[in-house]
Amino acid sequence: MDLKEIQNLIKFVSNTGVAEVKLEMDDVKITIRTTLENTTEATYIQQAPVQQAIAPQAAAAPVAPVATAPVVEESKYITIKSPIIGTFYRKPSPDKPVFAEVGNSIAKGDVLCVIEAMKLFNEIESEISGKIVKILVDDMSPVEFDQPLFLVDPS
Repeated sequence: MDLKEIQNLIKFVSNTGVAEVKLEMDDVKITIRTTLENTTEATYIQQAPVQQAIAPQAAAAPVAPVATAPVVEESKYITIKSPIIGTFYRKPSPDKPVFAEVGNSIAKGDVLCVIEAMKLFNEIESEISGKIVKILVDDMSPVEFDQPLFLVDPS
């Protein structure tokens, strides 16, 4: 199963209103969970030997949306989102300092993080100048396409 097929599966599941789908094929396991608002909450892809293939199954109970702490006047901030699916890293390597920290001033073109996708490390550059207000993703955690990564105050 390639990346395009996985993205299409995520879109399909999001549009059906199903709370959860689990798919196991050969050496790939995929779990897709959606919230009540019909938006994808989490996608986990694990490659491991599987005994048998199982058809997609829907969970009986819907997944409750997770409440997040409100950010004061969030509307004045610009959200930098992930352009790809992958694993979010704040450092270029384990022994190097982080690219960006809360309170840092950034300029257009500055590298903010790295997202690993299919064993390729993609540098994510800022498209705006400003000050980082909040980092919305933990280091070494999976991110989805269009998932918010940073809040930036452009003033």
